[in-house]
Amino acid sequence: MDLHKASGPESIAFDCKNEGPYVGVSDGRILKWQGLNLGWKEFAVTSPNRTISEPSVLALTIEINVNINSRTDKKVCDGATNIDLEPTCGRPLGLKFNRKTCDLYIADAYFGLLAVGPNGGKARQLVASAEGIPFKLTNALDIDTDTGMIYFTDSSNTFQRRHIFLSVMSFDRTGRLLKYDPRTKQVTVMYKGLAFPNGVALSKDNSFLLVAESMKMRILKFNLGNEGNGYVFEQFVQLSRTPDNVKRNEKGEFWVGLNSGREGIQDDLFGFDMDPVGIKYDEDGKVLKQVDGNGGLTFSSVSEIEEFNGELYIGSVLKPYVGILSA
Repeated sequence: MDLHKASGPESIAFDCKNEGPYVGVSDGRILKWQGLNLGWKEFAVTSPNRTISEPSVLALTIEINVNINSRTDKKVCDGATNIDLEPTCGRPLGLKFNRKTCDLYIADAYFGLLAVGPNGGKARQLVASAEGIPFKLTNALDIDTDTGMIYFTDSSNTFQRRHIFLSVMSFDRTGRLLKYDPRTKQVTVMYKGLAFPNGVALSKDNSFLLVAESMKMRILKFNLGNEGNGYVFEQFVQLSRTPDNVKRNEKGEFWVGLNSGREGIQDDLFGFDMDPVGIKYDEDGKVLKQVDGNGGLTFSSVSEIEEFNGELYIGSVLKPYVGILSA
């Protein structure tokens, strides 16, 4: 699914009507796929300083009151790939619809945790700091649809996404796992001191949470429901490549996107060299399936694998398309 004048569909989501996919791209927009005839449509933006191409009635009301700089920002931002424009344009990373309310929740690297209604428009900021420390790299999220609780990661409280190489070089361990309660509008730090916490995914029964700790190339498992004693984790799996996003399918299985380290590796399960760009696990951490990149460029940057209606939708932080494979 080629993108038009856009790139970097980091995360993928389907709405409560099973429409989509929706993707967040490098110029700060969220796009919705409307089929082969209509292609991609601009759905939302995360920056408070820009307008959208086809505003809803609400967004139109807002647009009338914005100053001329927002229009300039739109001209500067649309189609942009310059990482230094991200603080102005926004960079939506994690996407997830609340299946009960149909609201889309967004983790934007620069503007924190946001939400937008089912008609799209300009996303509203929910929270941008915790314990007095501003978010520097809000990254991924998942939602407990029973309670509405949103679990998300801030990968660093020191480095922004555009300075991610500094985070890697210094082996930054200031990342945090957080949760946001939309009923009380309160944010809680669940765990701090993580080495670039990235993707998050709740189990099917919401009893535990998986978190990708990218710099340590592992997935952590946080057991939920015993909050009075604090949050502790155990290692779910150790990987040979850097994990990015984690997504659960309808069966309760987890897909992990592997975003770097493309050399062929000896696979313990299959016994021969593979180029895994995605791995599916069961709830006990057993490997169920792997997606092989075959050493090619098509899947040289995989951020996420979303399993939906028998197909695998493959996101990327760099590519100008969404990949599709049979599940």
